[in-house]
Amino acid sequence: MVSGLIKTDDDYARVLSRIDEIMDAEPGTPDFDELELLSALVDLYEEEHFPIDLPDPVSAIQFRMEQLDLTAQNLVPFIGSRSKVSEVLNGKRPLSLSMMRALNKELGIPADILLNEPEAEFPDSFSEMEWKKFPVKEMINKKFFPETQNVNDKPEEIMRDLIRQAGGIDSVYHCMFKRSPGGRVNVKNDPYATSAWCLKVLALANARPLPIRYRKNTVNKDFLKEAARLSHLENGPLLAKEYIENHGIHFVVFPHLKKTYIDGAVAPLADGTPVIGLTLRYDRIDNFWFCLLHELAHIAKHFSDDPPAIIIDDLDLRGTVEREAPGEIEADNMAQNALIPEKEWRDFFRSPKITKHEVIHFAGKLRIHPAIVAGRIRYERNNYKLFSGMVGYNEIRKHFKGAAG
Repeated sequence: MVSGLIKTDDDYARVLSRIDEIMDAEPGTPDFDELELLSALVDLYEEEHFPIDLPDPVSAIQFRMEQLDLTAQNLVPFIGSRSKVSEVLNGKRPLSLSMMRALNKELGIPADILLNEPEAEFPDSFSEMEWKKFPVKEMINKKFFPETQNVNDKPEEIMRDLIRQAGGIDSVYHCMFKRSPGGRVNVKNDPYATSAWCLKVLALANARPLPIRYRKNTVNKDFLKEAARLSHLENGPLLAKEYIENHGIHFVVFPHLKKTYIDGAVAPLADGTPVIGLTLRYDRIDNFWFCLLHELAHIAKHFSDDPPAIIIDDLDLRGTVEREAPGEIEADNMAQNALIPEKEWRDFFRSPKITKHEVIHFAGKLRIHPAIVAGRIRYERNNYKLFSGMVGYNEIRKHFKGAAG
C-alpha cells in the first residue's frame, strides 16, 4: 500500500502504478478504500502541477456551435451582425460584455471561459443603465478615452472604466443615476451626456492629487472676494485655479458635450473632496468669473449633505424660472456680492446711462476686471448689446488650451 502525500514526481509515478494495480477493486474492500484515497491525492497533485487551461472563447463558441448544429447566422442575435460574427470567429474582433452575456444566457457558455479567466464572473448588470445611450462617438472625438480599437462596440466596458476612474460605482453611480442632481438643470439636457461629462470631470480630478486636503468651511465670503480680486490680473484665471487647488478644491475645465447645457458644476469625489468643473461654453471673462464664484458659493452653502449632491448649472436659466430653487438664488447673491458689493453696486447702477470710462473706473476701484462690471450691467438691464466689446470674448479658453483640467 502506498501512503502519504504526493510531493514529488517519483511519488506521483508510484501512486499511479499502485492505482493501476488496484483499479478493479470491489467496493467495501480495503483495496477500494485505498483506490479512493489515492485517486483523491492524484487529483490534488494534478490540479496544482498540471492545471488545465481554459479553452479560449472562440474555441468554446465553435464547440458549442458544433454541439447545437448552429451556423454563423444563428449567432447574429447574440453578436450583432453577420460581419461581426465573422470577425469574432476569426479572432479579429474581441467579444464585448454584452455579447458575452448573450452567449452565456442563450448558449450556456460559462462566464469564466468567455472572460478567459478562471472562476471569473460578469460584473453586476444595472438594469436601469442603458450603456448604448452614452454618446461614445462624441466622447471619443473629445478625447475622453485613449486611442483604442472598436470602442464603439464596447460602450459598457469603456463607461465602466470611466466610472472606475471617476471613483467607482458606489460613489458615482449612486450620484449620477439614483439621485437627481441639484442646481439649474436644463430640461433639454440629455442625462447620459450630462453624466458622461460629470464622470470625466471626476476622473480628471482623481488623476491629479492636490497638495492639500480640503477642510470644511474653508470657502466663505472672504474666500470668494480673494478669488474675485484675481480677475484684474492678466493671468487671473490660472491664478484662480492655483488659489482654489491650494485649498484642497479640484478645478477642472473640460468642454461640454452636445445635448448638454452646462456652464459649471460642483461634484464630490468618493472621499467627499469638492470638484468644480467648468465647460467654458461661453468663452467670456464676465461669464467665467461669475460662474466660478457661483460654484464656490455652492461649496460654501450647499455642500454639507452626506453624500454631497452633484450640482449642475446652466446659467442661461438664471432669472427665467418663475419659482427657482432658493439655493441657486443664494449662490447668485453670494457670487454677485463677492464680485461687486451690493451697496457699491446700487450707488453705481442708479445712473441711467453708464459710460465705458465709468465702467473702467468703477472696476479699478474694486480691483476687478471691467468685463465683470459690463456683464452685470448687461444682465441687470437685459440688454446684451451693451458693452459687447468689454465682456472679454475669447479670452478664457486660451488660458486652459491643451490642459484638460
